Amino acid sequence: MDPLFPKLGLALAIGLLVGLERGWRERDAPDRSRTAGIRTFGISGLLGGIFAVLAGALGSNAVLIAGFVSFAAIFAWYKARESAHDEDFSVTGVIAGLSVVALGALAVAGDYRVAAAGGAALAAILASREVLHGLLRRLTWIELRSALVLTVMTAIVLPLLPNRTIDPWGGLNPWEIWFFTVLVAAISFLGYVAVRVLGEARGLLVSVLAGAIVSSTAVTLALARMAKDSSRWASLSGAASLVAMVSILRVSLVVIIVEPRVLPVIIAPALAAALCFGACGALFMFRDGQELGNSPTRNPFEIAPLLLFALLFAVVATASAALADVSGAGGLLATSAISGAFDVDVAVLSALRLVREMVPAQTAGLAVLVALATNALMRTVLAMMAGPPLFSFALACFTLLALSLGYAAYALLSHLST
Repeated sequence: MDPLFPKLGLALAIGLLVGLERGWRERDAPDRSRTAGIRTFGISGLLGGIFAVLAGALGSNAVLIAGFVSFAAIFAWYKARESAHDEDFSVTGVIAGLSVVALGALAVAGDYRVAAAGGAALAAILASREVLHGLLRRLTWIELRSALVLTVMTAIVLPLLPNRTIDPWGGLNPWEIWFFTVLVAAISFLGYVAVRVLGEARGLLVSVLAGAIVSSTAVTLALARMAKDSSRWASLSGAASLVAMVSILRVSLVVIIVEPRVLPVIIAPALAAALCFGACGALFMFRDGQELGNSPTRNPFEIAPLLLFALLFAVVATASAALADVSGAGGLLATSAISGAFDVDVAVLSALRLVREMVPAQTAGLAVLVALATNALMRTVLAMMAGPPLFSFALACFTLLALSLGYAAYALLSHLST
């Protein structure tokens, strides 16, 4: 079969797909009151494919260019008459028509897979008008600025950084440090966006889980302060336990993304501790069956904390590489314990990035577990300083039980592997 037939069929299908969305949106309009519907868009896609066939047969791209310009002039003229009649200033219909012709030509003269994907994406964007407009109405300037900051961090700053180590121990790689900074910020931002899309979080459960995605330490301190002014210490301590569970799961996700070879080392103790925190948290948090106020979340894209994270990560990464080079596994574990007490992401990423260079996955996995343990203990210490005794005692019990179960799972796994 001539390969032109399926390509022209694809060009027609792209036009029909977009025309289906356009026609459905204007289905209640009287006949002949609209410039283009499902038939016109379908023919437009086929026309783009025919222009591409003629250009190839005659060996001149001028045919394709002339055909596209002629179609654009005629289509825009008719849409201008329709817009004047309806007093409508939207140019979406014109852009959609031109895109259909261009994709029809691409289906014949270029990569048909790209053309098919482009047609599906075009139809999806056109069909998402209400959703996109609703998101724009709910979007704040701070959130828009955060998205722009993430774009600049990823598309402009990251490619400019050298992707090589610049210290004697092979630990300070500017590209890797910034990449991991972007990764952690993106995970936090995606969690923040998910909460905003799903609506305002009013219940205690959704509040603490959403906040823990951004900063488990900050949410734990917020709950400790709330417990000072509330008699519901049990629910608040249970919420703090759920925060600890989210912190462990969040670190596990980072391990899966960055260095999945470490996952078999940490999966059993991490899951044991997370399940313990989750069970204790659910048991205590739902004792009252009530709700508390708004989520203590914050936008994760403040410039100063991000730069501080990158600086701290650079220092810890260099120190970890130096200690691992001089002292072996003991130096890495010591660095992970100290840095994990203050920022678990820094400690975990610093350990993971050494797997390919100087430490085995087993050692890196143990460093991740040490960082998780010290971070959990530090959260408990801070809660004792900021919260009432009953809240702090309950959280301390949850933490010790979870760490004990995690250690037991690690010891059992080590015994079975020997």
